[in-house]
Amino acid sequence: MATPTIAANAYANLARVLESSGAGKGSEASGQSFASLLKDAVGSVMDSGRKSDAQTVAMAAGKANVMDVVTAVADTDVAVSTLVSVRDRVIAAYEDIMKMPI
Repeated sequence: MATPTIAANAYANLARVLESSGAGKGSEASGQSFASLLKDAVGSVMDSGRKSDAQTVAMAAGKANVMDVVTAVADTDVAVSTLVSVRDRVIAAYEDIMKMPI
């Protein structure tokens, strides 16, 4: 279940990614392509998953707090949900383009 804190963290991460990619400046100014932006986003989701796994293993070893594990898992859930939503929108846009008459 998403909480306001998790949502705020997800928005902050998105703002950081957009700021670092220069999304408001145009692709020529930033020099970063859509493919590299997508690669960075997927890498961020993978890092979130690794952090969640590490917290889970640490908790099993008795070295981590349950709240830290729950927070890490929730962050990963939000990141994966966001990635799936973006994927769905890209597929929908591709299907719309394919339906256009030539």
